[in-house]
Amino acid sequence: MIFQRITLFLLIFITLSSCKPTETSSVKEVSELAVDTVYNPQDHYTKKEVVIAMRDGIKLHTTIYSPKDASKTYPMLMMRTPYSCQPYGEDEFKSKIGPNKYLMEEGNIMVYQDVRGRWNSEGVYDNMRAYIPNKTGTQIDEASDTYDTIEWLVNNVENNNGNVGTYGISYPGFYATYSLLDSHPALKAVSPQACISDFFFDDFIHNGAFLLSYWRATALFGAMKQEPTTEAWYAFPDMETEDQHQFFLDHMPLSKLNKFYDSTNVFMEQIKTHVTYDEFWKSRGIIQHLKDIKPATMIVGGLFDAEDLYGPFNTYKGIEENSDNYNTVVFGPWSHGDWARNSERQVVGNIHFGDSISDHFQKNIETKFFNHFLKGEADGETNLPEAQFFNTGTKEWQSFDVWPPENTTKESYYMQPYERLTQQPNKMYGASEFVSDPKKPVPYTEDIKVGFTPRKFMTDDQRFASRRPDVLTFETEVLEDDVTLAGDILTKLYVSTTGTAADWIVKVIDVFPADTENTEDVQDHLKLSNYHMMVRSEVLRGRFRNSMSKPEPFVPNEKTKVNLKLQDVFHTFKKGHKIQVQVQSTFFPYIDANPQTYVDNIFEAKEADFQKQTHKVFNDSSIEFTVLK
Repeated sequence: MIFQRITLFLLIFITLSSCKPTETSSVKEVSELAVDTVYNPQDHYTKKEVVIAMRDGIKLHTTIYSPKDASKTYPMLMMRTPYSCQPYGEDEFKSKIGPNKYLMEEGNIMVYQDVRGRWNSEGVYDNMRAYIPNKTGTQIDEASDTYDTIEWLVNNVENNNGNVGTYGISYPGFYATYSLLDSHPALKAVSPQACISDFFFDDFIHNGAFLLSYWRATALFGAMKQEPTTEAWYAFPDMETEDQHQFFLDHMPLSKLNKFYDSTNVFMEQIKTHVTYDEFWKSRGIIQHLKDIKPATMIVGGLFDAEDLYGPFNTYKGIEENSDNYNTVVFGPWSHGDWARNSERQVVGNIHFGDSISDHFQKNIETKFFNHFLKGEADGETNLPEAQFFNTGTKEWQSFDVWPPENTTKESYYMQPYERLTQQPNKMYGASEFVSDPKKPVPYTEDIKVGFTPRKFMTDDQRFASRRPDVLTFETEVLEDDVTLAGDILTKLYVSTTGTAADWIVKVIDVFPADTENTEDVQDHLKLSNYHMMVRSEVLRGRFRNSMSKPEPFVPNEKTKVNLKLQDVFHTFKKGHKIQVQVQSTFFPYIDANPQTYVDNIFEAKEADFQKQTHKVFNDSSIEFTVLK
């Protein structure tokens, strides 16, 4: 039953041609996404399936939807995906084609391609295939595959106007980013969305910590196939329980999970083998190659994306710093891929942010961007701002000429005794301490979950955690004025541990006033009165505090500096609210539990290595916010 459920959700996301599979799509979302009662693509488009030969002879399955109206020419919008071009067969149509319904209804040539080694394409799949600069002969990477595909399309697809755009969410977003490298002259507009950029910081690993919540997904990425296929060749392991937390407790240490995957799961073997930021991971990162980019770019992300925050933020910043192209960025109050959905109410977890927010993006931002650069409208200005961000505290859009905004300042708040968070450092430094037991870890959510990375916990109520003895809580007084954070967050911890290893998790939380009233979106057992809304969180595996490539143990009981960067936010803590910071050492099973005894490879840790330890956070520790003035 569980396997069938996960398979259903995977097929839903393949139909969407957007983001990675997750267990949180609801029946309501399925009906909204998969059924369009107004516009039937089959009435307006023809479908053709072709194979396109790459420079090394490998053939890639490509699906082309062309408008039936052949009286004019159209640009081509292409998404390259590892998640399948389904449905296969020229008489079988997607219910929605292209990035959004507006671009579909107004007419564009829509192209989908199974990337090398996936589904109905030939070749060998390589997760985050490394880019090869200065390729010669038949050398290939995803940039050359994209170039060769575009070259074929502009020369063989009827009624195309010679302009191509690429887009994609999540892993397809990575392939959209890749299209920028050695870009084809016909490629004019690219929109990487929730784009993976480096698997050591996106999705599977965050700052050296393994995301157990993504463990099942390694079946999808790690199973290899020999021939083109239109049927799934991989299988997700059956956890035999609805309780994800208990399942992973029962399979601690990580070596107990080996029975579910053997060495044929190539990606899991890579994760277990490359436990530092070594050349294997570095070569697959794409940010370092984003230089002298030519096509126009629009980077899109969700401020509550549990999977891919590092990618879109750093993709935008990388292009901005090293290129002189048209480059813009959009971040809304979305979880992973929400902007491609049609839900009228935009809700993440228990928090309602407004109505028709995704539709606004699709109609007034995304469609405008592609039309400007692909349909001969590029003579004037786009009238789109450089940066469009949704303030998740005031619940309104705001535009900036640059991101982070120019009119910001860095302000530090100190983690003081008696759970106080204050801008005045304490002259008599002490420490707050807690006992961390990896065998009784702090949950990342109160919900009982199974499957892939969840979404709602990114705004979840954190009261349950603040009331635990193994979570340190620091809180301001009630704010007398609004405080708006607009940019990244840097936590400057000074810590010690009785052990030799520890993780450090920091959460930034908006504490609502007692008189906050519920909306219809709140879970039955919760109240928004004094709600502790998580605004941002992140983990650092302490062994990587000085270098992601050269881990080192802690010296027991020695005061040690640990800096942890949290991804950007745009959030106003309103007058009457409080700013809270929580510090803990487990966040289970979003991430795996650190044994707290240093071992070279945590995947090889023994049960005896998991030890209860006492951690201290010294009161000269601080958190540095980027504050909008």
